Amino acid sequence: MKIMSFQASLAAALMLAAAWLVSPVSAQTQTPPAAQATAQPATASPAPAAAPAVVAPVAKPDAAAIAPAMKELSPWVMFMSADVIVKAVMIGLAFASLMTWTVLIAKSIELSVASGKLRSALKKISEARSLAEAQMALGAKQGILPSFLAAALREARMSAGLSSDTGIKERAASSFSEIVRAEARRIRIGMGVLATIGSTSPFVGLFGTVWGIMNSFIGISKSQTTNLAVVAPGIAEALLATAIGLVAAIPAVIIYNHFSRMTKSYLELVSRASGAAARLLSRDLDRSHGSAHSRAAE
Repeated sequence: MKIMSFQASLAAALMLAAAWLVSPVSAQTQTPPAAQATAQPATASPAPAAAPAVVAPVAKPDAAAIAPAMKELSPWVMFMSADVIVKAVMIGLAFASLMTWTVLIAKSIELSVASGKLRSALKKISEARSLAEAQMALGAKQGILPSFLAAALREARMSAGLSSDTGIKERAASSFSEIVRAEARRIRIGMGVLATIGSTSPFVGLFGTVWGIMNSFIGISKSQTTNLAVVAPGIAEALLATAIGLVAAIPAVIIYNHFSRMTKSYLELVSRASGAAARLLSRDLDRSHGSAHSRAAE
C-alpha cells in the first residue's frame, strides 16, 4: 500500500512538473498570434496615411484646371464671355468714348481755326477808319467779323435819311447780338454730347455691373458652391462694365471743361469784333453828320 501510494504521489508530482513545464511553452506558442494581432494594426495603420496620397492626385488636376482659367481673365476674354446685356453696355460705352475723342479732335481744330481767323481779321481792320475801308481790308472772306461789318452797313443804308444816330446804333447793336448768339450756338455744337457722356456713363456702367453681379449670384445658386474660382469670372466681367464707364466719363468731363474755357475765350474775341464794328459805324455816322453840317454851312 505504501508502495502504491508512493507511486501515486510520484505520478502526481510528475504530472504537476510536466504541467509547469508545458505552460511556458503554450504561452510562447500563443504569443505570436497576439503579436500578429498587435502587428496587424501596425501594418494597417499606413492605410490612412496612404489616403492623402490617393486624394492628392485628384486635387492636383483641379488646381491645374483652375489656374489656366484665372490666367485667361483678360479684358477681351471677359467681354466675350459676358452676358448679352453686359456686352451691349460695354459696346455702348466704347462708342461713347470714341465720340468723346472725335469731338475733342474736331472742336480743337474748329476753335483753333476760328480764333486764328478772327485775330487776323481784327488785326487787319485795326487801322481802318470806316466800314468801307474795313470791308476792303478783309476782302471777300467769310467770317464773324465780315458779318458784323455787313450788318452795320445794311443798317446804315436802311436808316438813310433818319437823323437819330442813337436809333441806328441800337438797331445795329441788336443785329450784333443776334450774330453773337448764333455764333455761340454754333461754336458750342458737340458740347452737349460731352456733357451727356460725362454725366451718364458711370451710371450706365453701373447698370452693367449690377446686371453681371446678379447673373453671378444666379450661377452661384445653381452650382451650389461659393468657390471663388467659380464666382470670380462673373464678378470680373461685371466690374469691367464699370471700368469702361469711368474710362468714357472721366475724359468727357475733362474735355468739356477744357472746351468751356476755350469757348469763353473765343466768345470774348467775338465781343471784341462786335465792338470794333460798332465803333466803325459810329465814326461813319459822325462823319456823315459832320459833312452834312459843313454843306449846310456853305
